[in-house]
Amino acid sequence: MGTTQLASVPEPKYQHLKTVIGEALDSDFAVGEILPNERELAARFGVARATLRQALEQLELEGRLQRRRGVGTTVAPPRVGVDVSTAQHAWPGVGDETWESQDSASDVAPAAVARVLETAADERVHVVRRIRVTQGQPVAAELLYVPAASVPGLSAIDAPVGPARARTVLRELQHLALDGQDRSVELGSARADDAKELDRLPGAPVLVVTTRYLSEGRTAAVSVATYRADTCRLTFGDSGDLVMAS
Repeated sequence: MGTTQLASVPEPKYQHLKTVIGEALDSDFAVGEILPNERELAARFGVARATLRQALEQLELEGRLQRRRGVGTTVAPPRVGVDVSTAQHAWPGVGDETWESQDSASDVAPAAVARVLETAADERVHVVRRIRVTQGQPVAAELLYVPAASVPGLSAIDAPVGPARARTVLRELQHLALDGQDRSVELGSARADDAKELDRLPGAPVLVVTTRYLSEGRTAAVSVATYRADTCRLTFGDSGDLVMAS
């Protein structure tokens, strides 16, 4: 990563520096490699550390860099494609090996989810928690809300605690005929629990993908998945990709 002269550049210095560093990431660094510390980089490019931080923050938002606690700033792997088309026709847990089941508990769904499920405000549902891991890094956290009516064959004996219970709920859900799905996506900020799961700071940008699973004319389950906006891109089946950038 060489030096560059920034004084005469008409655009903001940090924007030009971002471009220079981005080019160096493509040619001089491998995925996962740790960058030199801020003091060394600032001296190398002849810029203030505040300017350098702005450039690094932009590259992080664009998914080029990752800042990891206790490690430093590393070169990020390619973004994970998140298919938001409705062409998929499968229950969660079918053909999605990148997801790891964490736990399942009985709880009251948030009011917005309860309305979609058409359950009473105080009705308890099964809440399955899963994590999506790519190249050893968590990129998404999901809460899947399943009413008891969708898994009538579930019993306490068949569904112990922890990951085994989560997998059992998913298997029972797959006994239903899946009529279709609909999905919505919105940009949000990481809540404290999501941030902890995804190794991000609270308030970091995230993509919230909500999926409604339909069976026999009713909503059988609702998934609320929170994706890291810096490491994921949206895909629309055959229509191509939409890369989330700052």
